Amino acid sequence: MDFVGFPVLLFDCSIAPMTSHYPNPDIIAETDWLAKHLGDADIRIVDCDEFPQYQRLHIEGAVGLKVHHYLKRQGDSASGKGIGIDVMPPEEFAKVMSEHGISNDTTVIAYDNMGGLYAARLWWTLGYYGHTRCKLLNGGFRKWFEEGRPVSMDQPHVEPGSFQVREVHAESCAVLSDVAQAMDDPGAVIWDVRSRREHTGEDPRANRRGGHIPGAVHVEWLEMTVSPPKQSGLLLPAAEIKRKLQLAGITPDKRVFTH
Repeated sequence: MDFVGFPVLLFDCSIAPMTSHYPNPDIIAETDWLAKHLGDADIRIVDCDEFPQYQRLHIEGAVGLKVHHYLKRQGDSASGKGIGIDVMPPEEFAKVMSEHGISNDTTVIAYDNMGGLYAARLWWTLGYYGHTRCKLLNGGFRKWFEEGRPVSMDQPHVEPGSFQVREVHAESCAVLSDVAQAMDDPGAVIWDVRSRREHTGEDPRANRRGGHIPGAVHVEWLEMTVSPPKQSGLLLPAAEIKRKLQLAGITPDKRVFTH
């Protein structure tokens, strides 16, 4: 199965009524919640930043992700040498999760200091492989640190977990033919979440061609978070996210392809 040169995901963009509450709060962990559950045996906190950054300072008890944060199969791509295009295969992913002390009954708390960019990749990949027990830390390391919560440079001993891929949600990842059909489908919308300069082609970022998929709407992923600071990782209220999506034509009645 050939995927486009970056993950193209299908998702349900339904947003709750105009309220500050999120429609799926179970996939978000607030810092207050994590502070209360910091020592729980069935929780694994994963720092998704580059490993040297994890080594400098991290949430107390967290493990550092010892593979590239995009969790891709081996290969070369615009993301770098040794970083492929597709998500890593199930056997490799299960091995990586087990090595990080994650089993099928483990609740994973993913965070980063990149505005949620890397943590969301782990969350999505876990969901793609059938593991729904994962939460994104709202506000990430920045919010945790600024609140004066426990941090450490110590790397905890991690007993290997027993992670098995029991199902694959292939329907959550689109292939080239799906995107080609969506370009002419009034019931679909292609959402380009990259920077404005990438969308216009001014910044091709080592890709052979710059620009965007014809007809794609542009709302950068950072616009879904509080700013300043630019990469706070703190989600805007649901009502504000809904307003921004509606202005771009990203509405609950559409099939949404994000890339």
